[in-house]
Formats: sequence, structure tokens, C-alpha cells
Amino acid sequence: MKRVRVHEFGGPEVLQLEEFEGFQPQAGQVVVRVKAAGVNPYDTYMRLGAYGARNPPLPYTPGSDAAGTVEAIGSGVTDLKSGDRVYTTGTVSGAYAEVALCEAHQVHRLPDRISFAQGAGLYVPYATAYRSLFQLAKAQPGETVLIHGASGGVGTAAIQLGRAAGVKLFGTAGSEEGLKLISAEGVDKVFNHRAADYQKEILDATGGKGVDVILEMLANKNLGVDLTLLAQRGRVAVVGSRGTVEINPRDAMSRQASIIGVYLWGVGESEAKEIFSALDAGMESGAIRPIVGLELPLASAAEAHRRILEPGALGKIVLIP
Repeated sequence: MKRVRVHEFGGPEVLQLEEFEGFQPQAGQVVVRVKAAGVNPYDTYMRLGAYGARNPPLPYTPGSDAAGTVEAIGSGVTDLKSGDRVYTTGTVSGAYAEVALCEAHQVHRLPDRISFAQGAGLYVPYATAYRSLFQLAKAQPGETVLIHGASGGVGTAAIQLGRAAGVKLFGTAGSEEGLKLISAEGVDKVFNHRAADYQKEILDATGGKGVDVILEMLANKNLGVDLTLLAQRGRVAVVGSRGTVEINPRDAMSRQASIIGVYLWGVGESEAKEIFSALDAGMESGAIRPIVGLELPLASAAEAHRRILEPGALGKIVLIP
């Protein structure tokens, strides 16, 4: 068996492909034969040792999102059987591997209509998008939602969930391919965030009123301007940030606006059940269709970590064991 291991925090080069013997599940555990593993930005922060209290003890195998088939089950697991198609919402052992050890509650059935590569792009992007839009920012049908960086994994998930909920969608991207992608996914108005006057274009598109909700993937760059784009009682959900930022609090005060930090790992049990119900319903209806922009072999984990932080993301990056 092969898996990726990190023995010291550092750059992408610390991701090493190694041999291992696999796992025997204990009571309440499941071994998943991984067909695809999702790469998320937070994986890179963990690799650097920059994820605070959630930094894993060394050595470790990165990744929480995977899709594949059930290889083996431990005692007490009654709702899964060998061969079932599944996706994970976390692992015990890490997802960048040919097999992953999981607690049974981390393993969920994957519908036939969703490929393994798509399944590896389900939990973190879609749960983050759902929590941001509906549980925290309380987006309502008819409100205008601006998704910054809408062509990436969380962005495309938010587009699909937002469309199903009846919100009006604005989206930004930084390449022609990204703009075409989000337009095809159903964004009502698209904006190139590399254009010098794109913020004015956004305000003009609202008749000067501003947008109700912003999903912000790069707060260290955009948060200060975001506050000037909000309508009265607007909300910014901060999904990602790679540094500090200076803002003018008066821009929030004059709009009675809210800045909301999004932390997926802080989800409570009832909120998690709501998310899973929404994901199941979305997959069943066809509203949820994860977009895979790049598939790389497991041995190219370092390349995946470099690519996921580059501008111009298009859907999800997945590793194929």
C-alpha cells in the first residue's frame, strides 16, 4: 500500500510517498479503499504547521475528503458493507492514501450519479458553502450573494447551493476560463476581479444598493473593499484568508454590517445533521454536481499543493491513488 506522509512541517517538498501495510478496523471503524482524495487549501496550512490548534502530530498523512469503496468494517458497523460506494467527511488515518481508516460516522454513501473524483470534492467544499451561506450568513431567497473566487471548489459549490435556494448570484473570477465556468453554472452576473473597476461594476449592478451577502475566499486582500460593497445589514462570511488586513470599521458601522468567520470544524451535531441532509437532497435532485478541474496521481501531492494556491482555480483538485 502507498500513502503520503509528512515528517516535518514545511513546503510541498515535505510530502513523501511511502509504503505501509494498511489497516485492520477496530469496533466502530471502516477501512475505505480510496479511489480519489480531495485536496483543500487547509491541507497546505496544516502542512506548513500554520493551522493553530488543529495542527496534527507528526508524522501524519494529509487529507480528510476521500471517495471509494468499503474495504472492511469493524464490529458494530451495521449500515455499511464491503463494496459500498462511499465518501468521507474526515478520517482517522488521512485521505492521501490507497486506503483510509475512518470512524463509521465519517463514512457516507455515495450515489451512483456522483463519480469517485466528484465524491472526493464533496464534504469540505459543500459543507463550507452551505454553512457559510445558510447557517451563518442566513442568505434568503431573493437576496443578492457575491461569491469572490467563484470558480474554485467552495465557490462552485456555493453557486449550485445558491441557485437551488433561489438567491441572486454575483460571482468573480480572474480568468476567461473561470468566468465562462461560473457563467455556465448559473451566476447571474460575472465580474473579472483583475479588472481595475470591477468593484464599481458590482455596485452599479445593484443600482448602488450593494449586495446582501459576500462569500470571501481571500479576506486579507478583499475584506476592506467588501465592506463598501454591502447593502444595509449586509454580511461578509470569511471563508479564507492568508494574512492580515486593514479595514475601516466605519464602513461596517454605517451599513450595520456583520463580518462572520467560517470554521467548518466548529459545527455542532444538529448543524452537521442539517448539512448532511442538504447534501443528500442536493445529490438526489442533481443540484449538487462537484466540478473536478484537475486530477493528479497520488505521487504528485506536492504539485497539487502548489497548484491549489495559484490564482485561477477551476473546480476541485483531486489525487488518484
